[in-house]
Amino acid sequence: MSKTSRQVATTTPPLGWLPWTTLAVSVVSLAVAAYLTYEHFTAGSTLACPDTGVVNCVKVTTSQYSKFAGIPVALLGLGFFAAMVVLSLPAVWRTTSPWPSRVRLASVIVGVGFVCYLIWAELFRINAICLWCTVVHALTLVLFGLVVIREALAPID
Repeated sequence: MSKTSRQVATTTPPLGWLPWTTLAVSVVSLAVAAYLTYEHFTAGSTLACPDTGVVNCVKVTTSQYSKFAGIPVALLGLGFFAAMVVLSLPAVWRTTSPWPSRVRLASVIVGVGFVCYLIWAELFRINAICLWCTVVHALTLVLFGLVVIREALAPID
């Protein structure tokens, strides 16, 4: 192996399955967030979720908690997951700069914090649960776990 080959090997470690899984979860999450954003702006009733009782997507997605600082929560989720897709691309994982991993980690920490706020709102303020929102919450928690595990396993330079 030439010196150049060894340098490339040490600066671009193999990705393994965690970053690829992070990308897949980000893409699926982006799709669900896009659906919820579409439903928000079209006032759709195609949420495929009951609209009576505890499980009530319409009640959740039209509540005062469906906006944060005047911005639809679904749109915030769409932006978050679009950013996570970019931050989860193989080229971004391979970079030697520490900034993408820092931004990725900070983003999922903020994402989980926001999920906790939304779950609190569903359970204690709206008194209803949205199944689609729960999918987004679960995927955000999975994404958080994957990023934290990857950061914990990453070699320290």
